[in-house]
Amino acid sequence: MVKRADMKDLADAAALGVRLWPGHTREEMEKEFFQLLSREDAQIFLKFEQNRPVGFAQCQLRRDYVEGTSTSPVGYLEGIFVEESRRGQGIARELLAECEAWAREKGCTEFASDCELENAGSLRFHLSMGFGEANRIICFTKRL
Repeated sequence: MVKRADMKDLADAAALGVRLWPGHTREEMEKEFFQLLSREDAQIFLKFEQNRPVGFAQCQLRRDYVEGTSTSPVGYLEGIFVEESRRGQGIARELLAECEAWAREKGCTEFASDCELENAGSLRFHLSMGFGEANRIICFTKRL
């Protein structure tokens, strides 16, 4: 079962979130997800199997420029994670479909995402889900 997360699901969502973004603590992730779920332009979906969360997806609306798109707002997949033992079984596809349906409900006609250049697994996932590559960039920073 896939469900739209609500405030009661913060601990489950955060537990999966830190596995995708290990640079965050569970407390930081719960706080961030609390803020997201308080907004109308963001949503988290959870996949449960036998009452246990095995995957999640976070999406939101972006109104700034999104590479390769021509409309606004654009639905945006901010992150998706499925437990390693459950991968390859269509869970990520199911979560993505929920995100896309949510974006359509919000009036979006385009949906986008991104991944790091070296993340070959994410690139394969996105291409297999029907995304087309819009651009490749290398970002720079400089201390002042």
